[in-house]
Amino acid sequence: MKTFTKYLGAACVLGLGLASTGAIAQEKIKIGVSIPAATHGWAGGLNWHAEQAEKRIEATYPNIDVIVVSANGATEQANDLEDLVSVQNIDALVVLPFESDPLTVPVQQVKQAGKFVTVVDRGLSLPGIEDVYVAGNNPELGRVSGEYIRERLNDEGKIVVLRGIPTTIDTERVDAFVEELEGSNIEILDMKHANWNRDDGYEVMQDFLSRFPEIDAVWAQDDDIALGVIEAVKQADRTDEMFIVGGAGMKDIIKRVMDGDELTPIDVLYPPAMIATAMDVTVMKFTSNAPVEGRYILGATLVTQENAENFYFPDSPF
Repeated sequence: MKTFTKYLGAACVLGLGLASTGAIAQEKIKIGVSIPAATHGWAGGLNWHAEQAEKRIEATYPNIDVIVVSANGATEQANDLEDLVSVQNIDALVVLPFESDPLTVPVQQVKQAGKFVTVVDRGLSLPGIEDVYVAGNNPELGRVSGEYIRERLNDEGKIVVLRGIPTTIDTERVDAFVEELEGSNIEILDMKHANWNRDDGYEVMQDFLSRFPEIDAVWAQDDDIALGVIEAVKQADRTDEMFIVGGAGMKDIIKRVMDGDELTPIDVLYPPAMIATAMDVTVMKFTSNAPVEGRYILGATLVTQENAENFYFPDSPF
């Protein structure tokens, strides 16, 4: 199988649209979707977009049955995968692993049972198991954030950075961000982990505000963190001194960008809607003669006041 990287855009949507007029299998196709439960904001958005995609796909393709299940932990998710194969007899699996290592063998077993497998976001510990991989672009999120801050500050200023959970994802984002700032006179005063958590973001930013009398910008990396940062900055009455750059596409932040909020002028996408992209690509396997196997890496779009409306989902929990 040849693997390749694709940057998705209108082509995927066009492919699905054309598929409805093409040869469609007459037998009922079952697609299982296994995702983490809505234990935090981004996962809540993930679940919402999965449910919306399920409704849309089943309305468009009467011969396709989408089964969405969510799990509160790796063990529960592994059990869900076993049920999807042995009880539901799925033809394909779309899975965002709760954790990479403990889900690698269960997903491998689904593949060995002859099912088409699409893995989303968190890769497996062994390469080559899945047919399709869909994910956001973590280095690009860091690079785009750094590029905006650098341009906005005209290559000179003092900033603070709030990191996520100590993971490969966080490292990829931060490394790309720091690399983008190289050659400028922008000083990173400090970096601390805020664990993609609003409360941690508030506490870390309080510490930064108490120690640094001059802060020109904040890279919060994540929108949950950004909400905590916003609260801390407002309480310190320092909203006129700095701006905040988050990431992911949370509706609260997107709305601020839409409204022209000077404290949060932009956002950078790492969208939970990627689950819908993964589901659409998987559907194409059964509704189109176009090859779909490969790697789909979504762009880290810069959300500004001009385009924010395109990424605002008011009914989503995230």
